Amino acid sequence: MSRSATPRIGVITFPGSLDDRDAQRAIRVAGGEPVALWHGSHDLHGVDALVLPGGFSYGDYLRAGAIAALAPIMAEVKDAAAGGMPILGICNGFQMLVEAQLLPGGLIRNAHQQFVRRDQKLRVENASTAWTSDFAEGQEIVIPLKNADGGYIASESELDRLEGEGLVAFRYLGVNPNGSLRDIAGLTNEQGNVVGLMPHPEHAVEEGFGPDTPAAMRSGVDGIPFFTSAISAVVGAAA
Repeated sequence: MSRSATPRIGVITFPGSLDDRDAQRAIRVAGGEPVALWHGSHDLHGVDALVLPGGFSYGDYLRAGAIAALAPIMAEVKDAAAGGMPILGICNGFQMLVEAQLLPGGLIRNAHQQFVRRDQKLRVENASTAWTSDFAEGQEIVIPLKNADGGYIASESELDRLEGEGLVAFRYLGVNPNGSLRDIAGLTNEQGNVVGLMPHPEHAVEEGFGPDTPAAMRSGVDGIPFFTSAISAVVGAAA
């Protein structure tokens, strides 16, 4: 990317994706250029970052994200991740990253066996990733959440490693909506370029459409820093 160019962030559509257009809009609102990508392609079209969006890829058959993790484009996603490209997995996208072993652990059916939809309070645990640098560590934010298979699991030793190495990116506050172990809402990899989380930051980028705040109904825009962080990471890498 040239220094003057607008960062180009690809959003991959899988069969059953629901929030790909929302993610594209969030990128545009944040100042980036969204690029639509297709699961069956091997071409990333020269993008600078990637978003794996929410939805129910392949109908969540077998396991949520399991079939999508084997889609043709995921070979390029893995190569891009290894090369340091910023990659964000949102909800179903987080499930794909885990199934593709780009992030550790697993995601299972919610503990109460019900689909949950709520505006969820989170704490930012790691503000040094490509997708969180515009937050402050310990900052509390509100991001919409909607999932049926959002319970994060891992072995005790793996959980201890994640905690010890600072790889927990977000943690649920107030309510644990799905039974995730240690209230984990999102993770980062060791390099900080791959981040996955269950809540949906793309639904909190425009006043009038986000979560309620003390200031006004639907005025929450805590999702914007996810995308401005990635844009800054891309611009900084090109400088």
